[in-house]
Amino acid sequence: MPEPAPPNAPKRSVNPVSVAIWALVAMIGAAGWSVLALSRGEEVSAVWMVAAALGSYAIAYRFYSRFIAKRVLKVDRTRATPAERLNNGVDFHPTDRRVLLGHHFAAVAGAGPLVGPVLAAQMGYLPGTIWIIVGVIFAGAVQDMVTLFFSMRRDGKSLGQMARDEIGPFGGAAALVAVFAIMIILLAVLALVVLNALAESPWGTFSIAMTIPIALFMGFYLRILRPGRVTEVSVIGVALLLLAIVAGSWIAESSLADTFTLEPGTLVIWLVAYGFVASVLPVWMLLAPRDYLSTFMKIGTICLLALGVVIALPSLKMPALTDFASRGDGPIFAGSLFPFVFITIACGALSGFHALVSSGTTPKMIQKETQVRMIGYGSMLMESFVAIMALIAACIIEPGLFFAMNSPAGVIGDSVQSASEAVANLGYTISPDQLAQAAKDVEEQSLLSRTGGAPTFAIGMSDIFSAVVGGAGMKAFWYHFAIMFEALFILTTLDAGTRVGRFMLQDMLGNVYKPFRDVSWKPGLWSASAVVVGAWGYFLWVGVHDPLGGINQLFPLFGIANQLLAAVALAVCTTLLVKSGRLKWAWVTAVPLAWDAAVTLTASWQKVFSEDPRVGFFAQRDAAQAGIDAGKVLPPAKNMDEMHTVVTNTTVDGVLAALFAILIVVVIADATRVCIKAVRNPEATQLKETPYVESKLVAPAGLIPTQEEKAELVAAGVGSEGGIRKDDTPDSDSAPVSGGPV
Repeated sequence: MPEPAPPNAPKRSVNPVSVAIWALVAMIGAAGWSVLALSRGEEVSAVWMVAAALGSYAIAYRFYSRFIAKRVLKVDRTRATPAERLNNGVDFHPTDRRVLLGHHFAAVAGAGPLVGPVLAAQMGYLPGTIWIIVGVIFAGAVQDMVTLFFSMRRDGKSLGQMARDEIGPFGGAAALVAVFAIMIILLAVLALVVLNALAESPWGTFSIAMTIPIALFMGFYLRILRPGRVTEVSVIGVALLLLAIVAGSWIAESSLADTFTLEPGTLVIWLVAYGFVASVLPVWMLLAPRDYLSTFMKIGTICLLALGVVIALPSLKMPALTDFASRGDGPIFAGSLFPFVFITIACGALSGFHALVSSGTTPKMIQKETQVRMIGYGSMLMESFVAIMALIAACIIEPGLFFAMNSPAGVIGDSVQSASEAVANLGYTISPDQLAQAAKDVEEQSLLSRTGGAPTFAIGMSDIFSAVVGGAGMKAFWYHFAIMFEALFILTTLDAGTRVGRFMLQDMLGNVYKPFRDVSWKPGLWSASAVVVGAWGYFLWVGVHDPLGGINQLFPLFGIANQLLAAVALAVCTTLLVKSGRLKWAWVTAVPLAWDAAVTLTASWQKVFSEDPRVGFFAQRDAAQAGIDAGKVLPPAKNMDEMHTVVTNTTVDGVLAALFAILIVVVIADATRVCIKAVRNPEATQLKETPYVESKLVAPAGLIPTQEEKAELVAAGVGSEGGIRKDDTPDSDSAPVSGGPV
């Protein structure tokens, strides 16, 4: 059935107030950029980074995302989404836009925006700021929004399956293999970061454990007790969440502390069990309400952090550009600014993992096509702002402390004296007493070599919050609060990611055994979930019990794998734009695809073929093998057995890096072939798009309903906020559709 054209919107007259407001927003953003770009040698307030980010985001969302939604994608508010057509109360479920925004943001915003920008601060604050803001506007948010739209038009098909259906068996098979393998690596890395944050932390473990019963209560509240009362349950849920956070600090100081102080191996078991349960239960019961609940914590904390920057006006201590940006010999990660600063930041600007969520849980829950702008583009802007705040947190602390915290022990030693000397050799100064006092201020024995980025973010966050509330005496409280916050931030990505992995595996197996195509088919649902959690759980378990094994072996591939996944998503989106007759708009995804491919394949080439042991995997292998031959033990190994493990790890990493790069080149090449064929012979082009079905759902497109939407909602008899079927007669064999996940 041909798709009807969207109704013509009435022409609007120019509003002078609106013009003045947007002019002011543009000037604020421009002022922020000007100060950041032109300041050299003098201290710059972090508030200018906030101004540049918020001004740019506002302009991008108001104009660029609207252009993509209306001109490029031509979203159709009259077309039924998979959530409405296939509603089964398990995976397909029309979910209130506010709850779904919370779920999507919580699912995509994991370790990347908190960790990557902190590590990239090694190059200075300016390169990271430019890529985080410009990258998200023209690449990351575009990828998320367009992937969500096309998956929604294909009954919520996964990214790999869309590649197989639209690009072809050859390129599609390469995409399926690459996407699923990369997915397992990403999930294992996320789980490792959560485990490191929660291990030996009773406060964090208790607070996060309590979010599960709170989310279950919210799910049943919205479905059974008070359907559609999203605002009501939000207030209750946030109150219970705050109580759980405060109670966590009490637990940590009580006799129950030992109960919630878990060994890493025990945490692995709990994480695997939680991932499995969250991926098989109906989305309304645990996944959506828990992600929605955690979003209040995430957004609230980041907004308070931004407010703290505005109030405290901390200065950026890190220079705009460091010497490591040109030399490429940084102690945190080796390599030149191009391409490694972009690979390191990853999720804060462009993340392939987001495409998995945008073609996983979210397209099966979205009420209206018009909501892809807010949920797809808007959520990514929110994550980018998290990355900006993480970069600020890293850059307001003394550079000497930053490098002492993030450099490995092999570089700075294991004492404050050796660390002070090593930092001085890097060109920065910090005394042994200052290093010892910094650890004492947050009640830690040492802050040396606290690599990974998370502790550095916590230090910067504690500095900002303590400057506003409580003074220096509250630094320890805010530091441990930040550690708990980071664990909560990341765990919500793990549960949604496991469910997405289950969808991907079911789509793959559905090509061989048709019942798997029904993602809610119980045998397929349970077996696929078990395989996914078993895969990432295995790597996590081995990593916990072998310091150089398991996920620790695959961790160096995280950034590259994530960006290669983004290349697959952008290639699929570009192909679909061309095949669907949108050739003149294909540049919207083709330009970021070209950039991402250039950056990531360059990084892959260097990681495979570089002769510098600090960069190239095989060069690292040769150095380790030479050490074995000479009878020497080289860091990070502590004995000869671990030296052999290093040889194995670097060989595996090098082979996988090459394999992933080859698979992505195959996908891009095959996608190019399909695009050329579609341009030359558009009449023969076939799309695997679901036929048009008229929507009977009434729901706003944005967070705040317009006057027209309010009138339509009131006419439907559901007030001015929620959404319901126009005829108010849901199918008898499906759950009712209303203003929440009911």
